[in-house]
Amino acid sequence: MFHIVMDSAGDLPVEMLQEYEIEVIPVNIHFDEQTYLDGFDLDKADFYRMVQDNGRIPKTSQPSPYQFVQFYRRIAQPGDTILSVHVSAKLSGTFASAQAAAQELAGEYDVIPFDSAGGSAGMGFMCLEARLMARAGASLQDILTRLRAMRQKIQIILTLDTLDFARLSGRVTTLQTALASMLNIKPVIELHNGVLEIAARVRTRNRALRHVIDRIHERFSNFPLNVAVVHAEDIESGKKLLAQVRNVLQYNRLIY
Repeated sequence: MFHIVMDSAGDLPVEMLQEYEIEVIPVNIHFDEQTYLDGFDLDKADFYRMVQDNGRIPKTSQPSPYQFVQFYRRIAQPGDTILSVHVSAKLSGTFASAQAAAQELAGEYDVIPFDSAGGSAGMGFMCLEARLMARAGASLQDILTRLRAMRQKIQIILTLDTLDFARLSGRVTTLQTALASMLNIKPVIELHNGVLEIAARVRTRNRALRHVIDRIHERFSNFPLNVAVVHAEDIESGKKLLAQVRNVLQYNRLIY
């Protein structure tokens, strides 16, 4: 049997995870002395509520090799093949944990860890494509070849309404946050070669959202795309971005 796994740094609607039989191994979230499993005993709404209420960013850690081994054994039977797709190895140790688990289970399961070189819905689209190809009778090698090609083409672009959470995480300084707030600067960030880089700085939230769409349109204006709109519990901005996608971009599949 062929199983598909991604870690919880990936994004797909729950109904699609179920329809396309994609399993999710949770990232560990540590807050004070308590550890939660992302998406299982702490959902995204609760996570952001916890941050707002406490003014701190919980720490995260990748699933350990032991957690991977236990997870693979729970979802599969000996002799099964498991394609395990994970967030960029340049941002997390999750892929390395999956590799260690695959080595430990060699001879019991055929585990193929795959570095997405990205995250979020990019991982989701890879898993979706793998399942569709498998159902159409494609070989494992054909699926891996397709995922490698997708890895070169997937674009992840995001914008932040505030740098407060980035400051809490230690990724920017208090001074940088204060200056950005005074100038109403909204950074636009892109993922390149597995690393997040600031692509632009604009002055308002609406311009930042428009810039995200413009960047995609400049590169792919003549091609129908698979597009996902992902938001961090900012439903209003998510809907604005969704409306712009529908008005500006050509798409085959649109996920929200």
